[in-house]
Parts: sequence; structure tokens; C-alpha cells
Amino acid sequence: MISWSGVQSSAGDFVNCKLEEFHMAYNESIFNYLKTHFPALDSELQQHLATIGQMKEVAAGTVLMKQGQYLKYTMLVLEGRIKLYREGEDIGEFFMYYLEPGDACAISMVCVASGKASEVMAKAVEDSVVLMIPIEHMEMLMKDFKSWYQFVIESYRRRFDEVLSVLDNVVFKSMDQRLLTYLQNQQKKLGNQLKLTHQEIAADLNTSREVISRLLKKMEQQGLVNLHRSYIEVVAL
Repeated sequence: MISWSGVQSSAGDFVNCKLEEFHMAYNESIFNYLKTHFPALDSELQQHLATIGQMKEVAAGTVLMKQGQYLKYTMLVLEGRIKLYREGEDIGEFFMYYLEPGDACAISMVCVASGKASEVMAKAVEDSVVLMIPIEHMEMLMKDFKSWYQFVIESYRRRFDEVLSVLDNVVFKSMDQRLLTYLQNQQKKLGNQLKLTHQEIAADLNTSREVISRLLKKMEQQGLVNLHRSYIEVVAL
């Protein structure tokens, strides 16, 4: 894998990190990733992205995007898991959604297209690999590749639906219902052993660790989960 030099895991900078000089050359490894995780993109586009894109490996905990930053790249996720969230002085983190292999960062696409600064944070929650596409190629990709245009529109739609789902949960569901939905969604992605701490769950649901611990204990008593030191075992959600 290619290391992402100049990015610190505690305060990495997706926008302003110093990148090594990039010579445009076809990268077969990128092409193979795209064939596997982005089958909706036609072969000609996959080859083009494998030429203009830059593949980077990022460690878990790396901050890829910060609020207030102007982006020079949009990114596609090739491996791992990226968490998108907003951060406020009074409310802490407000979880939005995860990006996984086959996903694009729709918000970075919007920021690039509009020339506006990012209003969200993005952080790798697992060791990840991303493909960075320089902003100067965005207009050409939208104009010359129909499958890219369709992919971008579909990415916008999916992310919008996910944000609406988060808002519905916050407005219309109690915390125990939100926790149940959250764990069900995590189970779909991670399987029956969820390597999540109570604090991580609390941050995603914008509540306290004590509340989450109490609700998880209640769920364990109901036979829905088993609580272990380093993970949560799903029994019957």
C-alpha cells in the first residue's frame, strides 16, 4: 500500500497535507479496486480514474476532512470505513453516516462543485484506502462520462436519504429506539460482533456514555445482546 506521508492520525488534513509529486500514469491496482467496488462506472471511466486518481492509505483515527476547509480533492473509498459527522461547541459530535468501499464522499463533491468550504468532519474509523480525485477533473468527468454523472447523482440521493433517516430518528424516536436502530445498522455492516465502545456509540447518538451503558444493560437482560469487554455480541435484534 502507499503510505499517506504528511498526515497525522490525530489531526490529519485531507485538504492541505503535503502530497508527493504526482505523475499521471495508469495504476492497475486502482483499476482493480474500481472494478470490484465501483462496477456502475464503465470500463473507460475506471481506466481514466486509475490514471488521474491518487491512492492513499490512511490509519484509523486520521481526520480526512475538517469543517471550514476548502477541498482540493474528492474521494472514493476503496477499503475501510470513514465516519462523517458535524462538530459543535455545545452538542459535541452529531453523527451523519459512514462511507464504505464503493462509496463516494458526496459532500466533498458538493463543496468542490460549489467552491464552498466543508461543513462536516470526516475521520477514518478503520485503517482505510481512499482514491483522491483532484478537483480540476470534476467538470470534465461530469461532462464526458455519463456513468460518472449518474454515479454522482445516486451518491447525492443515498446520502440525502441517510441524513433524513438520522433526522427522523432524532426527532421521532426515543433513545432506546435509536440505539436499537443503530445496532441493527451496525450489524448489517460489521456482523454479530460489534467492536464498538459505549463511548463511541454515545458520540454517534449524541448522548452520554452512562445512558448508552444503561440501555445496553437493559438490552442484555432482554436477551438481545451480550456485553463483553471489547465488543458487543448481537443475539436477537
